[in-house]
Amino acid sequence: MFALALAACVTAPSAGRVRSDGFARLGEPTRVGALIVTPRALVEDSRCPINARCIWAGRAIVRVRIDGAGWRETTDLALGEPVTTHGMRLALTLVEPGKLAGAQPSRPHPMRFGFEGGLQATDAE
Repeated sequence: MFALALAACVTAPSAGRVRSDGFARLGEPTRVGALIVTPRALVEDSRCPINARCIWAGRAIVRVRIDGAGWRETTDLALGEPVTTHGMRLALTLVEPGKLAGAQPSRPHPMRFGFEGGLQATDAE
């Protein structure tokens, strides 16, 4: 019983409350299926501004901590590129706000990230 309780402590997020909607800001854990995902840093944001025309859409990469049943890892997720870890599929599906060309707001909105998955990956994928 003690070992089971200790294992649960090892993979529990260190931040207080865990969101349950798959969305989070930096440092805020959120439940995504069987996983708890915590965005740690915006590593790259070369996305095309939403009010511009670009020949390349660009990309966004977010460093996340992933907590699963008995394990924890940190990895980088690219927007729209699902990954499989420990047999679980996870994707970064949203990075808000979008970038703007030209003058920037004096008080930018905090970044918000959306995730999907957290379920066992299947052989069909």
